[in-house]
Parts: sequence; structure tokens; C-alpha cells
Amino acid sequence: MKLTELTDFLDEYLSIAVIEDKSLNGLQVEGHPEVHKVALATDACLETFLKAASLRADFLLTHHGIFWGTQFAIKGIHAERIKTLISNGISLYAVHLPLDLHPEIGNNVELIKLLGFEVAEPFGIYHGVAIGYTGRRKRPVSYSSILNKLQKELGVKPKGYQFGTDRIKTIAVISGGGASMIEQVTGKEIDLFLTGESDHVSYHLAKELQVNIVYSGHYATETLGIRSLGRVIEEKFGLETVFIDVPTGM
Repeated sequence: MKLTELTDFLDEYLSIAVIEDKSLNGLQVEGHPEVHKVALATDACLETFLKAASLRADFLLTHHGIFWGTQFAIKGIHAERIKTLISNGISLYAVHLPLDLHPEIGNNVELIKLLGFEVAEPFGIYHGVAIGYTGRRKRPVSYSSILNKLQKELGVKPKGYQFGTDRIKTIAVISGGGASMIEQVTGKEIDLFLTGESDHVSYHLAKELQVNIVYSGHYATETLGIRSLGRVIEEKFGLETVFIDVPTGM
């Protein structure tokens, strides 16, 4: 299919202009005008680009791109990255916050469903837009069972602090680096806050708010949305997709 057809679909489906974002969301590097194979990854980095080339992908879709709103010279590692993409005819498309907040296949709704909760309502206001979600279930589950589920499904050992109830019925989820937004649980009936990266300040906020907090890794919490987006592309266009796993352990 034509590159422009795929990017037009993604721009609309992901509503890439819906929120102010440091990421340059959308097509960042233009490659071959025809797309036959789509690679997906969490991070745009040289290792990912080389693997995409070895898989003969001509379109790479990532959550974290290479352009983040600041100017830089195309030299050194930046030149090597872009050279690798262009020389292999690979287009790079990035989608950051619009993928986190997507109501159908976003990182946060996928984490909520993974844990066996029903998606309830948007949560976590950033530049006037909610980027996370809350989840609820009728019957509570134990705090430890949530940690065990995360470790089993995401392949990382989460770090948690139990400052609240052991019987979890409501959760708030902001993937990646959302720890600083824990204060937004104030006044809400939230039993557990789940995010990716740990943050020193959020420890004390969680303790004083008496809410459980779990850090399950920036990378690990941001693989689900991009995988789901790959399935959407497969079903709609019949394109072959492949996920490139380059875990950071962070």
C-alpha cells in the first residue's frame, strides 16, 4: 500500500494533534513510497533500526521517536540513525502521548484490561487533556496478585509500596513516566496507582495519600499499545507486522 495512505490513516486514528506533546508525532523520516511490511517498537534507536532493516521492513512505527521539539545537528549518532533509515528505505512514524491516551488500544487502557479491570474514566490531566485512565472491578483482588500478574505478563519484576488497602477494586494508570501525577488521585476513590518509572518524590506523596503505588518499568508499560496498534494495521490493511523487542530494564 502507499505510504501516504497508511500515514493518513494513522494520523486520524491516533488523533495525533489532540494534545500538546514534546514528541514530533507522525511521520518523522520518509522512506520508500510503498509499504509492504511494518515493524513496531517502543523506542526509536539504532538497534531497532538495524533490526528493522534485517527484517526487510519498510515502515517502522515507534512510541518514542527521534525528534522531541529541540533542534540538533544531524551528525554523530543522529546522522548514523537517519542514514540507517534512509539507506534501507525505512519510514519512521512516532506516536507518543496520543498512543498513551488512546481509548481503544492505548498503553493505559491495555494495562487496565491486562489486570482484569474494566476501563472506567479518563484520569491524569496534562496540558488540559487526560492521558491516563482509571479501572474498576466489582470483586477486589489482592495487592500481591496485581504485582504477580504484572511480573508474569510484562516479564519484569515491579517495584511496589503498599501504603493503602490490600483489597484492590479501583486503579489509576499512567504508563511510562507518569509518577509525578500521583497527586491527582486526591479526592478520588483510588486503591492503587500504576506507572512505569520510579520517582523519589512520588514515594512520599503516595505514603501521605495512603494509596498503593507500583512502578512496573517505563519500557515494559509501554509495549502493549504499540503491539495493539500493529494488530489494527494487520486487520485493516492485511499488512505483515512484527514487533521488535529491545527492552531497557528501566
